[in-house]
Amino acid sequence: MKKFLTILIGIYIFCINIHAQQQMQTGGQKMPDEWIDKDTHHKVIKLTRREGNNSSFYFHNNPFILQKKDEGDRMIFYGTDAAGGRQAYTVNLKTLVVEQITNVNGKVGSEIIAHKFNNLYYQIKDSVFSVNINTKQTKLIFTFPDDYKGSIATVNADETFLAGAKASDEQKEILKKYPEKGQFFDRIFDAHLPNDLFTINIKTGELKKIHTENTWIGHVQFSPTQPELLMFCHEGPWHKLDRIWTININTKEVKLMHKRTMDMEIAGHEWFAPDGKTIWFDLQQPRSVNFFIAGTNIKTGEEKKYRLKRDEWSIHFNITDDMKHFCGDGGNDTQVAKAKDGMWIYYFTPQGDSMQSERLVNMKFHQYRLEPNVHFSPDGKWVIFRANFEGKEDVYAVEIKRS
Repeated sequence: MKKFLTILIGIYIFCINIHAQQQMQTGGQKMPDEWIDKDTHHKVIKLTRREGNNSSFYFHNNPFILQKKDEGDRMIFYGTDAAGGRQAYTVNLKTLVVEQITNVNGKVGSEIIAHKFNNLYYQIKDSVFSVNINTKQTKLIFTFPDDYKGSIATVNADETFLAGAKASDEQKEILKKYPEKGQFFDRIFDAHLPNDLFTINIKTGELKKIHTENTWIGHVQFSPTQPELLMFCHEGPWHKLDRIWTININTKEVKLMHKRTMDMEIAGHEWFAPDGKTIWFDLQQPRSVNFFIAGTNIKTGEEKKYRLKRDEWSIHFNITDDMKHFCGDGGNDTQVAKAKDGMWIYYFTPQGDSMQSERLVNMKFHQYRLEPNVHFSPDGKWVIFRANFEGKEDVYAVEIKRS
């Protein structure tokens, strides 16, 4: 009898594995936890196996806590709770065990991981907190005064400063009155209202304004390697502005990272390379005609660019830790590239001055109002993205090696 039960259990497990590995159309239906995309033959797994909506970090925010031995790397993500709030969780990329990190009333905001001490920094209304990923110990770091309401966006490489941007009250009123992007985007740009960059000393709690311009400021990112170097952008219609800038928070020196060279040229969705030496970005010369992934050497100003086909253009790109490969999250025909067949998760390999692409996931059932925001896993073997092709938002990983 015992032997018979063992055989039955073995058959059951075998059938489960066969089902999990079956080739399926991705999306438009309830998916199993694992499957093979029938159009690309790459394995896809669901990372966020919990109820509610679950979202990964924005593409340039590093969500990973690296393993010390072989216990598995962890990824931070956000998920809705039963009360309608939003909490932070980790998922172990090896075991897929999910663990809740915060337990607060309301919605945890900001996507800031300090990798030196494994702290998550987040903001709820006017208060900034940290929680240690390992111990779950929570601290109040800072409370914005009544006359200065800013938003944190990033932490520097040695975990001494947070930084963020503050808009004027008039700009906030425009956003409140015109909540849709198509309504507020040009209005805020044309208003040329004062915006600040600021830092918060994590140890002392000192708030310091470091830069002010009469323009819309956003996309604030500290260098992953240089604690004093902060990147920011001028927001607004990309073809009307030079977007990508850096500032040294000590000397206050401001530098333009890419100067437009033709009418209707656009550059944006910028991010730091893992070694901090290059700023990469989406480049179009001109807009919606010629497409590139481009990078500027921060020290020398030298630029390199890799050409993409129209359908390969993606809302966001990212790069592996060894900086040899890129990925992209595609886009539908309403995006700037007007791609006819661009709804894919892509894997790119530079070859000469172009990118060789491979399609990893068919995203035809994904609604691109939710941006997939691709990340490479720390081991470089998977591309992680968020999607709603099952009818709710979850986080998935696709294996780069073809199954």
